Amino acid sequence: MIRLFTALSMPWDVVETLKRRQTGLPGARWRPEEALHVTLAFYGEVTETQADDLAAELARIPSSRFDIELKGVGAFGDDHRSTTLWAGVEANERLNVLAGRCKAAAERAGIRMEKRTYRPHLTLAYLKTQTNPDRIAAWIAGHNLLHSPAIPIDRFGLYSSTLSDDGSFYQLEREYPL
Repeated sequence: MIRLFTALSMPWDVVETLKRRQTGLPGARWRPEEALHVTLAFYGEVTETQADDLAAELARIPSSRFDIELKGVGAFGDDHRSTTLWAGVEANERLNVLAGRCKAAAERAGIRMEKRTYRPHLTLAYLKTQTNPDRIAAWIAGHNLLHSPAIPIDRFGLYSSTLSDDGSFYQLEREYPL
């Protein structure tokens, strides 16, 4: 079984800008440079045959280049605690279409997808259970004016994800030009 997802990688200058924001919050496990991406679709554990079928279906996706912009920061979690810090992605119809096509490619490859609304974001950190909620709110307030210039998107990738005690390790398996 292989754990797969599709994502947009970020250019070096965007990664450098985000890395400068990854500080000042005790309890945050900041994501490394190579993990800073915008997920299009998460497929989970699939067989090698499904992975091959998915790769072929992704190659058939019609699309063209477009731009995205990062805007704002926030946190995901439940009513009691935040678990993830993220940078937002400004609403973008072409991004939503591409994500939908990645999901449809999985369905054609026989991969069941979770029924989940697509909320594009870039994960900056995972938060330890004991992270102080007031410090989280202060970090968000201090960085919420994030607004990147247009980021050109001319490709997306199919990545494998290996879980370890130190977090997830991502490997680019295939790249698809737009």
